[in-house]
Amino acid sequence: MSLTKTPICDFGKKADDFRLKSTENKIVSLNEIKGEKGALIMFICNHCPYVKAVIKDIAEDCKKLENFGIKSVAICSNDQINYPEDSFENMIIFRKKHNFSFPYLIDDTQNVAKKYEAVCTPDFFGYNENLELQYRGRIRELKELKPVRNGESDLYIAMKQISETGNGPKDQIPSMGCNIKWLNN
Repeated sequence: MSLTKTPICDFGKKADDFRLKSTENKIVSLNEIKGEKGALIMFICNHCPYVKAVIKDIAEDCKKLENFGIKSVAICSNDQINYPEDSFENMIIFRKKHNFSFPYLIDDTQNVAKKYEAVCTPDFFGYNENLELQYRGRIRELKELKPVRNGESDLYIAMKQISETGNGPKDQIPSMGCNIKWLNN
């Protein structure tokens, strides 16, 4: 596991389209997951201890954000051969176990992760209604891989603000997690 932090938010950068298979065997595109007020695109995986630490928060926040016109999607781009816990079959189990209200997609070519310049799991990309990037920060503080729960998460507050104003907070604390497990091409 290599600890990696996300870069500073590139405000206004447009979301790249994608068409990926979901754990429900449907092909899902960016337009299909876009909410009326924005979209949250998350790069996660099943095995990362950082994802496991906040997966309950992710599932709860995404469900609550639907009330503000924000729809979410999670994408797993990890190398499934060297990291079998992140296999498509295990993604299906992980989605059900954590009651995702959003699609969980496989990026087996890793092309989408590369387009988005995703670096770690979890890596959050919060977009406004025009699909302009407004948030690239953490979900919440972690201490020794335990979430610090003192009110709403940074992610929830930022995405709610984006739904109301179209703009994310200027000050953002990077997300951190395991580096994406790239294929050896």
